Amino acid sequence: MAYDVSVLAARRRAVLTTGLVLLATHVVLSWLISIGWSPLGDLDANVTRSAYDLVNGHRRVVRALELVALVSQPTLVHAGLVVVAISAVARGRARVGGWLALSVLLAAVLDPLVKVAFDRPRPPWVEPSTAIGGLSFPSGHAAGAGLLVAAAVLLTHMSVASRMRRRSFDTGWLLVGVAIGLDRLLLAVHYPSDVLAGWALGATIPLLLAVAIVPWQPPATGPAPTSTRQRPSRLAVVLNPTKIDEVGAFRRMVGEAAVKHGWQPPSFYETTADDPGSAMSEAALAAGTDMVIAAGGDGTVRVVCAELARTGVPVGIVPLGTGNLLARNLHLPLRPAEALDVALSGQDRAIDAVEVRGDELPETCFTVMAGLGFDAAVMAGASEALKAQLGWRAYVVSAMRNFRYPASRVEVSVDDGPFVRHRARTVVVGNVGLLQAGIPLLPDARFDDGRLDVVVVAPQRAWGWVSVVLRVLSRGRTTDAQLARMTGSTVIVRTPTPQARQLDGDPIGTGRELHCRVLAGTLLVRVPR
Repeated sequence: MAYDVSVLAARRRAVLTTGLVLLATHVVLSWLISIGWSPLGDLDANVTRSAYDLVNGHRRVVRALELVALVSQPTLVHAGLVVVAISAVARGRARVGGWLALSVLLAAVLDPLVKVAFDRPRPPWVEPSTAIGGLSFPSGHAAGAGLLVAAAVLLTHMSVASRMRRRSFDTGWLLVGVAIGLDRLLLAVHYPSDVLAGWALGATIPLLLAVAIVPWQPPATGPAPTSTRQRPSRLAVVLNPTKIDEVGAFRRMVGEAAVKHGWQPPSFYETTADDPGSAMSEAALAAGTDMVIAAGGDGTVRVVCAELARTGVPVGIVPLGTGNLLARNLHLPLRPAEALDVALSGQDRAIDAVEVRGDELPETCFTVMAGLGFDAAVMAGASEALKAQLGWRAYVVSAMRNFRYPASRVEVSVDDGPFVRHRARTVVVGNVGLLQAGIPLLPDARFDDGRLDVVVVAPQRAWGWVSVVLRVLSRGRTTDAQLARMTGSTVIVRTPTPQARQLDGDPIGTGRELHCRVLAGTLLVRVPR
């Protein structure tokens, strides 16, 4: 089925149970400390003494621990989560953003109130490993870690489809939380009960709020009305099997959902290493299909859309990749089951495709963006193995590796106008506005406005990247030598030396030219009703 209600309900119960267990843990620890239970006091004293003896006097170790404490302080954790909340609201996920913001607010209020209520002094040392003031119970850093880990795990399960990747992320987040707590113990600024209570308090807040705020029930589904008496019934699925843990289970899910929504059993066409979907899309069209679902990453989606542009046959998108840029910019669900439901019961929306050609590049189309220079080198440097392990963070790693990608002479012509010279690190021609992680590189780009947006990024020195990043994140529209913006219906980018190139996040090899022309409203994509 497109939605498995029992799975959603089970997840909600698991979150509720975990939150209640953590709340009980915090309450029990608080009660034991308030009555001065000696076994707990002895355990606290012994563990803290052992940690103090282990670290005290080792200045390099202490400095490393102090650095961890600095970067994991609650104010930074809270600020980071607020940024994520704002981003969620900007993407139309108001309830998720509100849940995060309220979690941060309650954590910021409750932690100091509990500290004042218990008034527990920190471990008394004649020569402390690090200078610190304030109260001990509960640990503010541990509470921030609990808040961060619980929120991050829930966000991961909301946005990551692959079970294996979710488990990898969950493990990473838990290790971060444990590391922050151990840091407080090794610095001997908290007792173990302080850290445990902090973890429990911080994690309880987002978990219980999520049960009340985050939507756990799917929208009502069923065959959607159409403008014709007989709805389309022939369905094809172009599937990248490397993006699915269990291909058989995915096929069954699609088949059951198709029948439920009144479609015939779908025909499947699996992509190969040599063909990301072109021949498969042509075969589906030749078979007379009424809709093609592209199930894969950005590369599969791009190729299917390129084949279906100007055919009048709509494309449904089931995002299974790392970036999933078109799906994100169309505000489509990122979970396969939910995206499948939209494809089968949604409505058609006409968007622009972009015809592109260049030296050693056969004529094709893209729907998101084309890039030349640094951004293409970043895409090429994020291997499939790295993306499978880190998700979109793989692009951050690749960006750091390619940070010194050299600037080159670039000429840009818009709407057959004169070529304008730049010395740039990267040029991006976009049909949509958001990159990975929601970065608004082209804030004015719209997928259905019949226009292309161009940005030329040319920081003069390393520190110039700071200015560029701040302007991009703030959606600044000022044009200058460091960040030039243009718009038009045709764009030509050329350079005298071969540069890395990419289409919709997929590397296409090096070259000297990109010729782009918008094909307004020529692609039909299924979107929510």
